[in-house]
Amino acid sequence: MTFTQAIRSGFANYCNFRGRALRSEFWWWQLFTLLVAFGAGMFDGAFDLNADVIADLWALAILLPTLAVSVRRLHDSDMSGWWIFIMMVPFVGIVLLIAWFISEGTIGYNRFGADPRPKEVSLHGQGRSLHRGQTNTAG
Repeated sequence: MTFTQAIRSGFANYCNFRGRALRSEFWWWQLFTLLVAFGAGMFDGAFDLNADVIADLWALAILLPTLAVSVRRLHDSDMSGWWIFIMMVPFVGIVLLIAWFISEGTIGYNRFGADPRPKEVSLHGQGRSLHRGQTNTAG
């Protein structure tokens, strides 16, 4: 998933806590929210807004989609979304969540749905694979 696809997916699934999210979707979304938060903070500072109004509004706007993509990322590893609350345990909770977020998800179907990764078709004997939608143009 590309950066722009992840942003579109994050907003399209604003409050969707069902299904699964790819690692790339999760991490591109995190980068996007961090970059915009940094820009909002700079904007607040440039106009001497002591209350950080823009940054606070941004944080409020992305709260639900960030929770949703985090829960879907846990689902990809066949874990309940309720594990998100482990972040309340100081230090250990955040470390565990990061470890789970960087780990590869369940291959194939799990109790939260189908594998979100594109299917690959093996070309036996040619040492390569095709993604869905590609055709074999090699002679």
